[in-house]
Amino acid sequence: MRVILAIVLSAAALAACTPESNNDVTGSIDTCARKLYSEYNPKNKKQCVAVCIACERGVTTTCSTACTLRGAQ
Repeated sequence: MRVILAIVLSAAALAACTPESNNDVTGSIDTCARKLYSEYNPKNKKQCVAVCIACERGVTTTCSTACTLRGAQ
């Protein structure tokens, strides 16, 4: 009985966890990007990395990878 209770509690705890999403509901990242670049182009890798670092609190390595995966060149 204790094992079943432990399994149920563990499943409930895992179900309550949601992965951190990168959805910017408020538009604050777009606003931040526009402050840095009036003509912000997310496909420009240099701009994309700079915005990622400044607005999303990223680091060069992860931002560079994320921008490349998003199609920046």
